[in-house]
Order: sequence, then structure tokens, then C-alpha cells
Amino acid sequence: MTENSPKTGGPGVLQGADRALLALLSFTERRPEWGVSEIAREHGWDKAVAQRILTTLAARAFLTCDSTTRRYRLGPAVSRLARVGEHSGVLPSLVRPVLAGLLRETGESVVLNVPNGSGYRCAAAVDGTGPVRYTAIVGALMPGHAGASGHAIFAHYPEAEIRQIFGATPLQRFNDHTVTDFDDLLGVYRDVREKGHSVSLGEYDEAVAAIAAPVFQAGTVAASLTVIGPSHRIVRAADRITRLVVEGAHEATAAFGP
Repeated sequence: MTENSPKTGGPGVLQGADRALLALLSFTERRPEWGVSEIAREHGWDKAVAQRILTTLAARAFLTCDSTTRRYRLGPAVSRLARVGEHSGVLPSLVRPVLAGLLRETGESVVLNVPNGSGYRCAAAVDGTGPVRYTAIVGALMPGHAGASGHAIFAHYPEAEIRQIFGATPLQRFNDHTVTDFDDLLGVYRDVREKGHSVSLGEYDEAVAAIAAPVFQAGTVAASLTVIGPSHRIVRAADRITRLVVEGAHEATAAFGP
């Protein structure tokens, strides 16, 4: 059974629709392809039932089927719905209470970032309350290898995908604190996975520090939650901010749902 996906729905749930949604939620970055027999075993379904579910989803372009291997992958309808959700602000609206709570507790700027190619994009942000603060621009793209926000996201990608994204070309240096060696970057990611959060001190902007934690959806990293501000203030309150950010990321993961 895929992580965070219940085997059965609650009262009033239509079984056929529930099974189709469970099938879709089985597709993750770590498991982007499924065969009929595999998904039947995963969910304890009869193979004929699994075949009908996958065929129906493919007919509506939620899945595509490789004509040679007969294995299924997510289709264009999923991407279309994702864009609609993104443009309508669904994800940011789900975590606004978390952002507001972190702002109250820390006084620093709080940002929700989502992966975007080899970088990440600001999906939602609230500015800190101090006279000197970091201001994030919603929609702004940032390099994925420089800073806590990107580390919290890409640390949870499969290593083969990390190599494809960051290992093919030299990593851009923004200052002396930027991680530019690919093996060093892998080491940073191992540390992030072990600790459950990431910390950066001036990797992109030398005057700025950040603490971030990953936000998951259906067992796959979907975003990072970051508290960011002037280095001297973030460092001084690092332990407390780290605890609050990790707690906030858990709340955001729960808000995103299975």
C-alpha cells in the first residue's frame, strides 16, 4: 500500500471512485509506473478490477499506457488539473494558517516553495514584522542547489533524478557559501534527510539565513516551508525556529491530505 493512502474510504464513499483515486495516488516520483498485476497486488484488488480502473483512467487521459510494456504512467489530464489548482491558489490557501502561525511565533518572513525544474518557486509568503526583513516575491524562481528551501525539497528526490537535475552541468556559485560541488550537495541532502530539516547561512544572499522543512503529499515531497530573515536573528533563535518550522511542515502535510 502506498504511504498515507488508506485501503478503504469512509461511510458514504463511492467504492469505484475511491478505487480510481487510490490508483492515481499510487503514482509517485519514486514509483512513476505501474503494471496491472502490480497495482492489483498493491491494493488487494482482483486483476480484472484493476484492469478496468486503469483502462477507464487512461480513456480520460489521467493515465497513459505504453503499448509495448503495457505499463501505465500519469497522463496529461493530471497535469492540467495540477495547473488549475496551482493557478487558483489551492495549495497556498491550505497552508495560510500555518504561515500566519509561524509569522506570529517568529516575527520572520515565512515562505511556501514548490519545485520547478532545477529550482523552486515561491507559491505563498508572508513578510516578517521587523524593520529589516526578507521579502519573498510570489512566483519568483530560485536556484534549487542554493539555500535551505531547495535543499528541503530536492533532498527527497531519488538520487538518479538528483544527478539528472544537478549533476550534468556545473553548479552556479553565488558567493563563497554556495554549494558548487555535486558530491558535497549529495552530502547536504543526506544530512537533511537524517535531520528532517535544512539550514542555510548565506548560500544565495550572504546576509540571509533560512531554516526549512519538507512538506509531503501522498508520500512525495510537494513543497518546503521556510522561515527566512537576517542571518544574525535566525542564528540567534535557530533551535526554536527549527522546532516551529518542522511542526509547521507537519501541519502543512496534514493540510495537503493523502
